[in-house]
Amino acid sequence: MADGLSILCIGAHPDDCDIRVGGLAIKWARLGHRVCFVSLCNGDAGHFHVGGAPLAQRRYRETQLSAEVAARDAPGRVDYIVLDTHDCQLMATLGDRNTIIRLIRSRQADLVITNRPYDYMADHRYAAQLVQDAAYIVTLPNVEALTPHLTHNPVFAFWSDDFQRPYPFTAGVAVAIDDVIEQKLDMLHCHESQMYEWLPYNRNKLGEVPADSVERRRWLAGEWLPAMRAEADRCRPLLERLYGQARGRQVRHAEALEFCEYGRAVDDAVLARLFPFFS
Repeated sequence: MADGLSILCIGAHPDDCDIRVGGLAIKWARLGHRVCFVSLCNGDAGHFHVGGAPLAQRRYRETQLSAEVAARDAPGRVDYIVLDTHDCQLMATLGDRNTIIRLIRSRQADLVITNRPYDYMADHRYAAQLVQDAAYIVTLPNVEALTPHLTHNPVFAFWSDDFQRPYPFTAGVAVAIDDVIEQKLDMLHCHESQMYEWLPYNRNKLGEVPADSVERRRWLAGEWLPAMRAEADRCRPLLERLYGQARGRQVRHAEALEFCEYGRAVDDAVLARLFPFFS
């Protein structure tokens, strides 16, 4: 895009993108780039005593609050789209593929990020399948012909996970998020229905959640920071290569991506352009 990079993050549910690449979104936005989060489902099943339209509407409001937090230092640089597909009903259909093709084209995306197709939940698997199926087709003029095609295929990437089969996550880039870690936690704090209700309930930890908002925010950090520290440790050799050994050793929290073979190839020049964080 003329005014900087266009980053499109596509998840299955309203909070997927925030959890996995919230730190990256903040860092891109601070540098003047545009980030769009997309949830392919409306979130209407992610709770234990409320669902349907009231829950979907509540979760939509949470996404908009999270986007505001992400763009706190860069107003207007982060937006959040939620599509109206029921949770647990996402399928790899032609209609949904065409929706994603239009999204990628309309955003003139330089980088498209989603989860890997190896996942415990069908919505996640189908989200990855849809994004991969859209790769390359976004350059074909006669598919979705009313939306101008892209002349260059974007880079496609997957955010990290711990699944081992058929092969474990392999980071192609890792970015330190220590400087934005509190802001990322503030993004997660916006998703009250998930962070303090559904996820603790589903993990049999609901009784641990404090009632006070300040105490909740402190509890949230204790729940989520260990995973981001583990990501930095897992990617330590890559962080040392990208930042230099001394700086790479100091990184405490990180987010990492694996590059998909279907999009534009990532060489040193492409990596430097998409991830302008390494001195």
